[in-house]
Amino acid sequence: MNTQIMKKLFLYPAALYADKEPTQVVTILGSCVSVCLWDPVKQIGGINHFMLPLWNGQGLASPRYGDIAIEKLLSQLLELGSLKRNIKAKIFGGGEVLDFKNATFNIGARNIEIAQTMLNDLNIPIVARSVGGKLGRKILFFSDTGEVRMKFVGKEKPEQDSTT
Repeated sequence: MNTQIMKKLFLYPAALYADKEPTQVVTILGSCVSVCLWDPVKQIGGINHFMLPLWNGQGLASPRYGDIAIEKLLSQLLELGSLKRNIKAKIFGGGEVLDFKNATFNIGARNIEIAQTMLNDLNIPIVARSVGGKLGRKILFFSDTGEVRMKFVGKEKPEQDSTT
């Protein structure tokens, strides 16, 4: 058993993290989405936390946008020595935690859609997901094993928590 103390990190919205050093990364999601990418061969991984689906080309191309966050996270894993063919993905979040009468917002659903579409286009298999619904999620990602522990957070009592 590894007796080293694992590095711990809280991931804020509009951020991403990838490193060779085993790390426990915690983040809390509402309508935001996190994509966890993991390379089981190199045992390294990374996670992003994006707020909006698409960058409109104005201002900085930051990881607050799903299309930018996913590309940057993949790029970082490749720079760390991963091969794209070995990378697996898990997707979390995209809940409708705020009640909008106007369905044009649907930010959570749009965030989920961009994550699934981009990963499909990149030929990165999605091996687990917990998306949508009315509750937020707190996730704990272990970068060396790819394990994700998730708890629902919000007003309603969920049926169960999960580990993927």
